[in-house]
Amino acid sequence: MKILAPFQKRKTETVNSEIFSVSRRDFLKVGGLLTGGLVLGVSFFSCDDKKKNVVTVAPNIYLSIASDGKVTIIAHRSEMGQGIRTSLPLVVADELGADWKKVAIVQAEGDKKYGDQNTDGSYSVRMFYRPMREAGAIARLLLIRAAAKEWQLPVEECDTENGQVIHRGSNKKKDFGELVETAQSLPIPKVEEIKLKDRKQFNMIGKETAIIDLHDIVTGKAVFGMDAVVEGMKIAVVKRCPVVGGMVKSFDDSKARAVPGVIKVLAIKGAGLPATLSKPLSGVAVIAENTWAAIKGRDLLEVEWDLGPNAAYDSAKQIEQLKLEVAKEGTIRRKRGDFNAAKTNAKKVIDHTYVAPYLAHATIEPPCALAIVKNGSCEVWACTQNPQGARDVVAEALGFAVEKVKMNVTLLGGGFGRKSKPDFIVEAAVLAKETGLPVKVLWTREDDIRHDYYHAMSVQRIVATIDSQNKLSGWAHHIAYPSISATEDLSVLQASDGELMQGATDFPYNVPAINVETHDAQAHLRIGWLRSVRNIPQVFAVATMLDEIAEARGVDAIAQALELLGEDRSITFEQELVKTTYPNYGEKIEDYPWDTGRMKKVIERVAKESGWGKTMPQGSGLGFAAHKSFLTYVACVVEVKVDQNQQVSIPNVYYAVDCGLAVNTDRIKSQFEGGAQFSASLALKSMITVKNGQVEQGNFDGYQIIRMPEAPQQIHVHIMDSDTKPTGVGEPPVPPFTPALCNAIYAATGKRIHTLPIDLKA
Repeated sequence: MKILAPFQKRKTETVNSEIFSVSRRDFLKVGGLLTGGLVLGVSFFSCDDKKKNVVTVAPNIYLSIASDGKVTIIAHRSEMGQGIRTSLPLVVADELGADWKKVAIVQAEGDKKYGDQNTDGSYSVRMFYRPMREAGAIARLLLIRAAAKEWQLPVEECDTENGQVIHRGSNKKKDFGELVETAQSLPIPKVEEIKLKDRKQFNMIGKETAIIDLHDIVTGKAVFGMDAVVEGMKIAVVKRCPVVGGMVKSFDDSKARAVPGVIKVLAIKGAGLPATLSKPLSGVAVIAENTWAAIKGRDLLEVEWDLGPNAAYDSAKQIEQLKLEVAKEGTIRRKRGDFNAAKTNAKKVIDHTYVAPYLAHATIEPPCALAIVKNGSCEVWACTQNPQGARDVVAEALGFAVEKVKMNVTLLGGGFGRKSKPDFIVEAAVLAKETGLPVKVLWTREDDIRHDYYHAMSVQRIVATIDSQNKLSGWAHHIAYPSISATEDLSVLQASDGELMQGATDFPYNVPAINVETHDAQAHLRIGWLRSVRNIPQVFAVATMLDEIAEARGVDAIAQALELLGEDRSITFEQELVKTTYPNYGEKIEDYPWDTGRMKKVIERVAKESGWGKTMPQGSGLGFAAHKSFLTYVACVVEVKVDQNQQVSIPNVYYAVDCGLAVNTDRIKSQFEGGAQFSASLALKSMITVKNGQVEQGNFDGYQIIRMPEAPQQIHVHIMDSDTKPTGVGEPPVPPFTPALCNAIYAATGKRIHTLPIDLKA
């Protein structure tokens, strides 16, 4: 099975929903949530078929109304702190007119009947907002018709409110539960019959709603992957080959087996090369009665490795090689005008190379999974972002039919894209089958840091020209980094269309001559996607260069951005692309255009809220950057202070965000607050280096994240009011933060940043 990156798949708003009655037999299959009651299922059909432009997606959510009036909604997306287990159900509940206090949320297992469950790419609300509303509206109409029938009153005079159907012309009210029996006898309304609520009728959509898991999380009752336990469970840890593509030649487990509590020692074959996005690394597993014995036994293993072709790999040397590569002509991927002519006629040429390192996900909860294989079937409990993908891969690894694998989804202690890859889940399933025991695979922090699917290193050179009229006349962007696609296919040496659209080929500014060129870069590690993916290094390069261009032109950075965006209009890029497409995060460009007017408004808003242009004390500065990613427009201003010891502190961060209609403002603010902290770590601290094919960092002492004194102190999130279709918010906070920080450091110190992580003492 090939698992595609989230930006390689089409996620479309063009989704139709069909509500249908569910038989008691089918109802019991989804977990036996309630006894009796009215049960509705929702089936989604997404336009994604290349021939018919339509793809049929199996049922992915169930809405049940019990005789006690309790509404139960099955959440089919993975919860990792972003609040999706709250935000999607509240859309259903608000359109239904339910009492939120009587709504229960139950997590779906991994199954195709729930549709696309891959919780990556910031598209959950975007894709399912309208279908969720339709689901609630159809249930609302059904209950209203039931009440109208009992009361012998016109349907048009009835509505729902706070878990009741009410009659506007009298004091008649009936709880939802009281109407279940009558509703069961009525035909299910069709989508064409419903009328969605007007925005002013919303009680929850567009307002702040705390996540439903909050109480259990803060009181320690929430079940994360690490918390899953079954009777007779054994613990496994794996000694993995330190070099990607290497294999076990032989091993001596005599000392490991002598450790009290160690039960078995087994080899795991591993994928070899290509490493793939779904298979484990080669290694030796120690299965024991407890964690201590498993780790102690692993420490005593003696393994001889065939390190393979990556044994001599050195990341520092590759960076130097890529610096030379981007100085050459590359493969043209976007072209406008004549850049060579612009350079020849330029009054000034600015030429810089921007370097970003490998990054690890470093989720606070490392990967872990529990599996039981018995009687030809497998049941798994895992902190997975992609339960269906994991289910498919486990079935393939075990040689089982997919129907014989059950994938239970726990809460995730962070994901960032790491837990959409199922290698750790396959490890648990394979070991459970081999031993006949319930096996829980635990990854230590060292395992996590040294064997990740890394965010690829990046070397990017930008050459900008300023003409005799003091205008930005030319822009050449040279790009070299190992592609995510190379994890599946080693022949891939240049960035994919989906990677380039994230801050490179989607350069939106009015510049007469534009070249975007890619260069070869071979992958030597497992490359995967990390929160906001290639937007991180590409926007770092683009937005810091734009700040330097503004200074060279003698204009304000925000004034320049507004000038270069030009008149309000929708941009398409296809006509300038060369043997390249513009995936637009899986959406049709006509449905989600690049709108310069919306970008200008968030820029103007952040300028106002941050007090842009005010005089700053010595050693302090403001920096600006703006970017559209995952279809969301974001402008960011960062305030920094740099002391005499060159230590950076961040008193304030200002965001303005246009994500369309804001479904849950509490979660939007939280995502941007967390995004600023996440980005500050990447900009100031985080770096993975490789020598002799092996990752040199092993824990948070080497791969650092920011501590509280270094973290942004105040994060101000300003959400633009909008009636347009909702877009993603999990990843858009990240891209503009780092260049805004770098530009602020320049304003405070006069030092330009071209290499990450930031080191002012270098």
